Amino acid sequence: MNLIVRVTYITIFSFAFSKTSCQPNWKLSRDKEGIRVYLSENPKSKFKSIKVECTLQGTFDKLISVLTDVGHFNNWVYSTKSSYIVKKISPLDFYYYTETFIPWPMSNRDLVIHLKIIKDSLQRFIRITSINENGLMPEKDGKVRVIYFAANWYVTMPTQKTISIVYTIDIDPGGSLPAWLVNSIADKGPYETFKKLSGML
Repeated sequence: MNLIVRVTYITIFSFAFSKTSCQPNWKLSRDKEGIRVYLSENPKSKFKSIKVECTLQGTFDKLISVLTDVGHFNNWVYSTKSSYIVKKISPLDFYYYTETFIPWPMSNRDLVIHLKIIKDSLQRFIRITSINENGLMPEKDGKVRVIYFAANWYVTMPTQKTISIVYTIDIDPGGSLPAWLVNSIADKGPYETFKKLSGML
């Protein structure tokens, strides 16, 4: 093997290894009622990454109507105490405030999220991004501001009456919540949320 071939081979192998090594190593944590929740170690955080996969009865339009009805998130988003629109760019692009209930003696968490829904022009899929925007509102007394929140949805319609969802989320809840405790129950909130979302659809 001459030098040029060897260097090319090493370069390709190193690139392939770096790409695969950066991929989350998802492990199934909960599989119930068609909702699968996976967890993965996050090299950038002490809190695990979460992925949900499920196929639910519903349509793109129905899902969008639920996701844009921010004032009723407490009906289906796990432990949501309150939520409301802060700033609207368009019907599918807005900022909202949300407060999550945490049992005493710990404090409730809150944050402002920028939610954006992107519809494929050919109706093949929709993408939804949710990222925290901590500078949009001052912190509130008695509540802990979430340090980091990033969620992504990729939704397709395998049939005219069903939607297939792949949802991923990374979050740092801030404060003094121990990572081991958060990680030990990390699959509960997503499962309960998508179970109730199924009912909303």
